[in-house]
Amino acid sequence: MEKRRLAILGSTGSIGTQALDVVRQHRDLFSIELLTANTSSAKLIEQALEFEPSSVVICDESKYDEVALALQSHDIKVFAGMDSVCALAGGDNIDMVLTSMVGFSGLRSTVAAIRKGKAIALANKETLVAAGSIVMKMAREYSAPILPVDSEHSAIFQCLLASGGNPLRKIHLTASGGPFRGLPKEQIATMTRAQALKHPKWNMGAKITIDSATLMNKGLEVIEAKWLFGVEPEDIEVVVHPQSIIHSMVEFADGAVIAQMGHPDMREPIQFALGYPERLSLNNKKLDFAELGHLDFMAPETDKFPCLSLAREALRIGGNCPCAMNGANEIAVAAFLNDRIGFYDIPAIISETMSRTDIIAEPTLDDIFETDRAARAAAGEILEKCQKHS
Repeated sequence: MEKRRLAILGSTGSIGTQALDVVRQHRDLFSIELLTANTSSAKLIEQALEFEPSSVVICDESKYDEVALALQSHDIKVFAGMDSVCALAGGDNIDMVLTSMVGFSGLRSTVAAIRKGKAIALANKETLVAAGSIVMKMAREYSAPILPVDSEHSAIFQCLLASGGNPLRKIHLTASGGPFRGLPKEQIATMTRAQALKHPKWNMGAKITIDSATLMNKGLEVIEAKWLFGVEPEDIEVVVHPQSIIHSMVEFADGAVIAQMGHPDMREPIQFALGYPERLSLNNKKLDFAELGHLDFMAPETDKFPCLSLAREALRIGGNCPCAMNGANEIAVAAFLNDRIGFYDIPAIISETMSRTDIIAEPTLDDIFETDRAARAAAGEILEKCQKHS
């Protein structure tokens, strides 16, 4: 393959740092043109000194001077703010954009890159949760390929590549079950931030780890799968697979199922997206089936983890409802991470926010941004009530 010039949006987060590890292993195939970070200025400086991109952006404008001073003797342009991210992501010096910014904040920059026809390695699931119909339509309009980076959606994509063009019957979306799988509901209700952050299998950022604990992450992935693969919600089944060896499966009309397997290591789906269609070598742990011994599967406990059902309900309602649900979830998770609310306050805040949302069946992009703003405001009000009653 020809050398690819990359922009990594959110380079200091979990996905971004693992993507840079992939680049370290294949410097002959990838070059870094743009790195962006939200507030992690020291880490951004360290990455810039190692990978020498054309430009870096620190979104927190108060940290611009720090980054600019550290890089002033190097041939690296320094910018600040989200406007700069959006402008630079579509630059002529970039072939592919890895969108790994956390949460709804990733939507604007992803849209900007799509409008410039860039190949998108999508690690920001909230983009399709909030604006799936709009984003996929834009991707077709601007001929901007979207390659999934989430391990589950990468797995589905890889299974479909092996299908010979045959249509799928059902997607089996696997879930680890999170750190509280199998615990009684009364015990789950008392779980703390520290306990929720101890994911049994995956190394992820704080927000996505809490989403995994509530099963909201799997709800977001159901919505994302609907848009990525053009399937109906009822064709997506969630199955808990604690070992996280099978990353997802696709079933066909004859009942045959193709599964994609591997040890839980996000570098594999990141690398598959960055190098597609080629498979590149990776210094990861390879599967030993005799060592595995067995694999377990079970239905999700939706009575204990209602966020999955809330996500499915938002998808059923459609329009801007998934956007409102996502905004409320981001507010609630941030509050939980700051020890302001309990574990089950998260679905309560989301549910009430959804009930307050004015549904727009076919929202515009402006409607999506307004829905997100309104949902966050509503969730903030509901959050205050939760705190008063706790």
